[in-house]
Amino acid sequence: MSFSVTILGSASAKPTATRHPSAQAVNVHEQYYLVDAGEGVQQQMIRTGINPLKLRAVFISHLHGDHVYGLFPLLSTLGLYGRRTPLPIYAPAPFGEILEAHLRYFDRDLPYEPEWHEIRTTKHELLLENRTLEIWSIPLRHRIPTSGFLFREKKPPLNVDKFKIAKYDLSIAQIAAAKRGEEVELDTGEVIPNAELTYEPYRPRAYAYLSDTARSPKAAGLAAGVDLLYHEATYAAAEKKTAAQRGHSTTEDAARAALKAGAGRLVIGHYSSRYKDEEELVAEARRLFPETYAATEGRTFTIEKRR
Repeated sequence: MSFSVTILGSASAKPTATRHPSAQAVNVHEQYYLVDAGEGVQQQMIRTGINPLKLRAVFISHLHGDHVYGLFPLLSTLGLYGRRTPLPIYAPAPFGEILEAHLRYFDRDLPYEPEWHEIRTTKHELLLENRTLEIWSIPLRHRIPTSGFLFREKKPPLNVDKFKIAKYDLSIAQIAAAKRGEEVELDTGEVIPNAELTYEPYRPRAYAYLSDTARSPKAAGLAAGVDLLYHEATYAAAEKKTAAQRGHSTTEDAARAALKAGAGRLVIGHYSSRYKDEEELVAEARRLFPETYAATEGRTFTIEKRR
């Protein structure tokens, strides 16, 4: 059961020769979700071996161009590829107006429907849910309405210990009851607690994406316990005044957010074009949070299953 994040873009607003604007692909159980869609996102997906037709939904954190300009060519290409199922797009208002204008002038006859779902950026709300996953919004502090995203696996079904099945000679009906979390009554009348019979096959995993934001302890708190945290780090710590003025974070802000969240690992990105070597930013964040890594484009961060 896969759970991974592939970095497609790591730059901030100004383009560079080596970095693309913000975009990531989150893979949960072989279901792909695009998070932000900066320019060139469809080429980046192809370069990293991700089939755009596998996308289940798109999540746009806010409506600055470096997070959304790449979506519209992708919508057109999906039509050329022959997509037929609707594509849910979660984004703040007024994205619906922007999407409507694009469809009117460029993509009247798409063979599928892009479906806009409004994100209320001041709310921590469940956006999407399926059998194995929940995706929540996380309010952020930027110059315009902005949301982060929390991808959280649901608890997997309980497994029944095969040795306990043999020990108590459990029937199919009793095994099914144990899987539902129930106590099991034996033919002798003895009641076996569910905890003695079952175990969770793995601990549910979680990933949080905190896009463009000033320092926000509240957002970090909503990401509590995640295995992997992405947090923008547009500036080095010395530029904290500039970061605050522009609604962005420094390396130290990102590291403090990871500490507050109790994250397993931290990935930083959205680098200002002034920094040619991202490793100097990573080194700075590691002074506070050693498990910090660069959002290097093309790199995949895998969250392994743990008991």
